[in-house]
Amino acid sequence: MTEYTAKLKEAGLKVTLPRLKILEILSQGELQHASAEDIYKILLQHDEDIGVATIYRVLTQCEQAGLVKRHQFEGGRAVFEIAEGDHHDHIICVRCGVVREFHDDIIEARQSEVAKQAGFEMAEHNMTLYGLCEKCRQLPPEK
Repeated sequence: MTEYTAKLKEAGLKVTLPRLKILEILSQGELQHASAEDIYKILLQHDEDIGVATIYRVLTQCEQAGLVKRHQFEGGRAVFEIAEGDHHDHIICVRCGVVREFHDDIIEARQSEVAKQAGFEMAEHNMTLYGLCEKCRQLPPEK
């Protein structure tokens, strides 16, 4: 039994090929933050016949079950990642859209300190930084 088979069963979801394939794609390297369209393209490359509507439905079900997190970054495109217990923040290339995760203990401590100074007990937060990735900085400026 794979890790995702067990997680789907624990979440009360039936183990189906589309669910397993989508979770597998989201757990792989570069596409840890993928849109439904990104997932569809990958599935097509592997000759998998899973429609976009099914992908959206599976992503929504997995999000509701706590297996997947949805992020709506600036630019409007929703991306999804496997919901893992550890907190992290994101940095996004404004040109190509690549998303990278990062964690910084100093930033985390400072955010808690700011909340405390404002009279708040922080329940949750997210930080998103925007910039140009190394690859895009090498390209000529857009017009």
